[in-house]
Amino acid sequence: MSGNDAARRVVVGVDGSPSSHAALRWAIRHAELIGGVVDAVGAWETVTSYGWSAPVVPLDLDADVARQRFERELGEVLGDEQPVEVRRRLVLGNPADVLVDAARGAELLVVGSRGHGSFAGAMLGSVSQRCVTHAPCAVVIVRPD
Repeated sequence: MSGNDAARRVVVGVDGSPSSHAALRWAIRHAELIGGVVDAVGAWETVTSYGWSAPVVPLDLDADVARQRFERELGEVLGDEQPVEVRRRLVLGNPADVLVDAARGAELLVVGSRGHGSFAGAMLGSVSQRCVTHAPCAVVIVRPD
């Protein structure tokens, strides 16, 4: 990828929430305007990463479930038509850390205002707040439609 290609890369966080769907649509429209590509990035964490004990689930089973959910969520928003290239990336790890890392070299990071883990009264979720303060590029926060 040349430096020019990296400048046209738009990274968007995908977690299946309504604001995430709105963020993906916004990122696609923006990439279309600038002649860029979209990197749709999802993150998944294992049950043990939450700090409580639960029955052990094989990591590959967790990965399969996360991958199926990620693809289904992208399909719901994208449908059959894609005006720009949308590259898919699902990563094991903390969502904020995964997105900040994915945004290195990107023109823009787009995130929803609140994901599934936020409580109803919050203006911003913890992931979007962390992205705003740590991303290596400009960040756009999109509210649900």
